[in-house]
Amino acid sequence: MSRPFGTGPLSRVAARTYTLLVVEALFAAATAPGLALLVVLGRDAGDIPLAAVAALPVGPALSAALFALHRQPADLTDLHPAAAFLRGYRLNALGALRIWAPLLAVLTVVAVVLAHRSAAGVPAWWLALLVALAAAATLVAVTALVIVSLFVFRPGDVLRLAVHFLAGRPVTALGVAGLLLAAAAVTLLLSEAVLLLLAAGYAAALLTVTRPMIAGIRERFVA
Repeated sequence: MSRPFGTGPLSRVAARTYTLLVVEALFAAATAPGLALLVVLGRDAGDIPLAAVAALPVGPALSAALFALHRQPADLTDLHPAAAFLRGYRLNALGALRIWAPLLAVLTVVAVVLAHRSAAGVPAWWLALLVALAAAATLVAVTALVIVSLFVFRPGDVLRLAVHFLAGRPVTALGVAGLLLAAAAVTLLLSEAVLLLLAAGYAAALLTVTRPMIAGIRERFVA
């Protein structure tokens, strides 16, 4: 007995690949000005604030990618990833920036202090504290970005939910932390541009590791 069109494994792989390619293309278009600036910037400490400005479009674009990938329809013959991405960008850009911009500000301050640690005479224990603060802020912000991309809550509630699920679900926290470490490794070993070109796959992986959190929010906090 033959399967209905669009239900076979090859069809699902093709549909997923198509969705990822479209989302990646739109992500690249949405972050193109920042990506161009990142490419020309060096690794000089004086360029850190400019790099933060260049990274501002990444937050709304990543939110739109999460929205589009999460809403891939069960009917694989009815794929509209471009429309989903644009709708997600329109709905969530401001909420994403409320999370992303403060995170970039924190990371910029920490990066500047680390870059000038010798001249400033900052003690090692203080540097370790700053790195821990930056890591914790990034973990919470990225998790909050997933929440704000898929649900409608007040900004304070988004952050409380992110902290609640990170503390209460170690598997989710470890999954997000692992993806952040992988992103940091790609950035350090290759470049920020390479990481941005892998954004759709990163967003898909982020949805996978936060799936228990997404299900928990839907069950407990969404009527």
